[in-house]
Amino acid sequence: MMHKRILLIQGHPDANAGHLCHSLETAYASAATEAGHEVHRIEVARLDFPLLRSQNDWENGEVPPALARSQDEIVWANHLVLFFPLWLGDMPALLKGFLEQVARPGFAFAKGKRNPLTKKALSGRSARVVVTMGMPALVYRWFFRAHSVKSLERNILGFVGIAPVDETLIGRVGDMRPPATEKWLAKMETLGAQGA
Repeated sequence: MMHKRILLIQGHPDANAGHLCHSLETAYASAATEAGHEVHRIEVARLDFPLLRSQNDWENGEVPPALARSQDEIVWANHLVLFFPLWLGDMPALLKGFLEQVARPGFAFAKGKRNPLTKKALSGRSARVVVTMGMPALVYRWFFRAHSVKSLERNILGFVGIAPVDETLIGRVGDMRPPATEKWLAKMETLGAQGA
């Protein structure tokens, strides 16, 4: 098995480690490390950065100092795993703000070209998106067509060249009993060991 350089991005906006997203990340990280993968972690809730407020800032402004290391970590990794809860049908605003700041022209794709799709600067990396939600995952996947996760995969990760992107959708977290929690933690351990 090829050992990978894995970057875990914890997108839960509450830094309190008592959330399921944190437990899932820890299970993945432990198994990946034990299997010989290199694992680095970013916790978005612990970073202090402003939101982007203009196209000019996005295109020509400087990356906030708190996020320069995050860009370095993304370049270092060949596999990324994003963990976040579904809030109001989408990723939390803090995670979206983080992605907007780090995925700038000149870093994530070619700057100043008419068609930025001609140079996706983060190609050669794969990703997994792990999303927790209150509704049943099947309802989100089939009725809502997993619209926000598909948008993340297509319009952010795919736009900068990250592919393939796999997803793990975990529903009914508010009603989850310990056996179901243990099943999902075991699933994360399996994925972590595989670097998947």
